[in-house]
Amino acid sequence: MSFSAEVKEELSGRTDSAKHCQIAELAAILAFCGEVTAGCLVMSTENVTVADKYIELLGDIAGIAREDVDWCQDNKKGSAIYVTLNEEQSRGILMTVKWINVTRGNAFERCFANPVVIQKECCKKAFIKGAFLAAGSISDPKKFYHLEIVCDSEDDARQMTDIIAYFQLDAKYIARKKSFVVYLKEGNHIMDCLNIMGAYVSQMNLTNIMILKEMRNDVNRKVNCETANLNKTIEAAVKQIRDIEYIRDTVGLSYLKDSLREVAEVRLENPDMNLKDIGELLTPAVGKSGVNHRLRKISEIASELRGD
Repeated sequence: MSFSAEVKEELSGRTDSAKHCQIAELAAILAFCGEVTAGCLVMSTENVTVADKYIELLGDIAGIAREDVDWCQDNKKGSAIYVTLNEEQSRGILMTVKWINVTRGNAFERCFANPVVIQKECCKKAFIKGAFLAAGSISDPKKFYHLEIVCDSEDDARQMTDIIAYFQLDAKYIARKKSFVVYLKEGNHIMDCLNIMGAYVSQMNLTNIMILKEMRNDVNRKVNCETANLNKTIEAAVKQIRDIEYIRDTVGLSYLKDSLREVAEVRLENPDMNLKDIGELLTPAVGKSGVNHRLRKISEIASELRGD
């Protein structure tokens, strides 16, 4: 099961106790999956989890039992599931989610997110939960961080973005083919969004993955840093040895004054040794900076001999 499916399964198993929150969640599902045909409200989805949650909410809010709704599945259209209410049931639900405009003679008027329905903060959370169930997805966090909710119109996407941004999350939206996608890409913001929706187990799983990835990245950074430093040390040692060998093969190491010749001889005999250990083999012992200074002088002499 994908991480996205795990989140939806967890969310579908959680039901808000407050009726106003249940209404907000139902309104979100209808905003993405609902339409009115010949006076009847039809909810269509390819996700059985969403269909089950929708019917559960119908029962909790309006007392509509599963056996009292028309449920059918069309395998010719990507296994689409249709849940249809009769006209009387439809009118009651439409009034509940504020899709009927009383000031206009009780005319049907689709509303993505009526301000009355999402007036309270807890209702905004429930709406986000319903929206994610109906049209959301999360990528595998082991690969990258990305949460998105696909909207039908730019106006819907703008409203969805505002609802998520209410919780200080960096939600944005972009056009994708004929849809508009609201998305979060920051791992911490996705983690907060899971908390807002009530997916606490999934939030904990994401937190563990993020911690593990950060530990691995930290180890990789340290390894890369150590490797870079080691490469620099090796390159420096190779150059030092080449300079010393050039002096030895052209004018002889006796060309160097005693302090430099001693360092040169120790370096040739110990090509893998670090500067600190080389300094301890000298008589008298010399610190790391002192050894480095002498090797630089040898390099300058080699350059002069080469005519650089």
